[in-house]
Parts: sequence; C-alpha cells; structure tokens
Amino acid sequence: MRLYDPVQPVLQALRGSNIELILDVPNTQLRSLQNPAAARTWVRDNVQNYIPGVRFRYIAVGNEVDPNNGGTSQYVNLVLPAMRNIHDAIVAAGLQNQIKVSTATYSGLTSGFPPSQGAFRDNVKGFIEPIIRFLAQNNLPLLANIYPYFSYLGTPQGDLQYALFTAPNVVVTDSVGNRQYRNLFDALLDTLYSAVERSGGPNIEIVVSESGWPSSGGTEASAQNAGTYYRNLINHVRQNGTPKRQGRPIETYLFAMYDENLKGGAETEKHFGLFNPTNQQPKYQLRF
Repeated sequence: MRLYDPVQPVLQALRGSNIELILDVPNTQLRSLQNPAAARTWVRDNVQNYIPGVRFRYIAVGNEVDPNNGGTSQYVNLVLPAMRNIHDAIVAAGLQNQIKVSTATYSGLTSGFPPSQGAFRDNVKGFIEPIIRFLAQNNLPLLANIYPYFSYLGTPQGDLQYALFTAPNVVVTDSVGNRQYRNLFDALLDTLYSAVERSGGPNIEIVVSESGWPSSGGTEASAQNAGTYYRNLINHVRQNGTPKRQGRPIETYLFAMYDENLKGGAETEKHFGLFNPTNQQPKYQLRF
C-alpha cells in the first residue's frame, strides 16, 4: 500500500501485517529536510522505529511536484536535496538494500507521440533531469502516477475502449520496433520510459505509484467504467510488461483505498476509491 503521510497510528497498525509500504514525505515537509540531520531524524522516527515490524519498500520524497503547477512549483528546488538527504540517512541506517528512495512524478511532464518519441517538456527538464541522473547513479526506481482517464479527457474524441483496456484491435503502432498498443496505459508508461531514457536513465525501472478511474462526477466517470478499468488493470499488469519493456509484471498501485469525500477540486477527485468511506463497503468486486 501507499501512505501519503507518516501517520503514526497507521504505521502502528501495519506492524506484523506483512504489507509492503510506500511511505511519502509530504511536499510540505520537503523544506525541513534540506538539513541532513533533520532527514536522519525523519528516517529514525518514521522508519527505523517501526522496523522490523513494518515492511518499508519505497520512500517517495514529494508527490507530483511540477514547475508549471502553481500549487507545487514552490517545492521544485527542494525535491532533489531532500531525496539525497533521505537516501543518505537510509544508507547510514544500513537499509539501502531494503528501502529505495525516489519521488513520485506523473505522465503530464512528458510530451511526444508515438511512445518512442516521448520526452520531458522543455520547461520541466531543469527540474526532472538531475533527479533522473540521481536515480540512475544509485540504482533507484522512478515512481509515476499514470492515469489514462485524464489523458482520455484531454484528447478530443478520445477512444474510451483504448483507455479501459477493451479495444478489440491495435490502436497505435509505433514504427520504432513495430510496437503495437491496444491500451492507453501502456502507451503512457512507454512514453515516460522514452523520456527517462533521453534524460540519462536507460536502466531505470518505473513503478506505477497511482492509477485509477472515478466512479462519478464527470465524463465517463461511472461505477461500470471504473470497475472495468480496475479489473482490467489488475489483469494487465500481472502479465508481461509493456511493448517497450517486456518480460516482467508492472508494479502498480491502485488509487485509492477510499473515496476522498472531503477533497476539493473537480468532483471526480472525490470518487476514485475502491471503498465507500461512510460504510467501508467495496464499490467493486476485485480479485488479485
């Protein structure tokens, strides 16, 4: 599972559960972690104090920081120094073989079509390329939030079946490698892989740290479409990778556990949960 804030009662509840965890450093904490001593304290309080009972897998230092997003641009210069300090603290604790440090970005930082032409947008390269180099130097993955739903909305006359993994035929053929795409998820992920390769990270693995579909509140946001998306996503990522990166499952996290009924923004933002927060009942029958 992924926990977006080191909430102590939740970490306590995870003791002995054998559930592997992505633990986030919230964007609002990045400034304090410019100090190496503060980073060591953060790792001690939120990680070391819960080992061996809690199985930490990744530390996500910041989420969807974007130089072009007014809400997160203030954190742009803070992400990489905080990553370095948290990584150094993990190494000092002797946990580097167990816990990988990264940051969570999203596919909106890329452009290019077909997927082999994927590249980071010019106005984010100064932010993301040093991060890519750091990840490559330390054999660390990149976490990425991949949402075919939002890409579908942003494409005039978008192909709903392509977004829901239900297209009956190949929709996109990439002449590089003659790669064939039947779903938008693979296309978005391979576009990001191409961008990472162009930025000095040819061997970096991408972990899909969020993916989901809303059940209400907007265009094609329905329980039927969301259930279809989640079931097909689960089945797909268990298979053999993307056309560009074949041969292994795609580590993927479903967003989100519960509907965020108090969240602001677009109405769809409140309806990505697998469970209803008021009665804690599942909205879909999913099998893993």
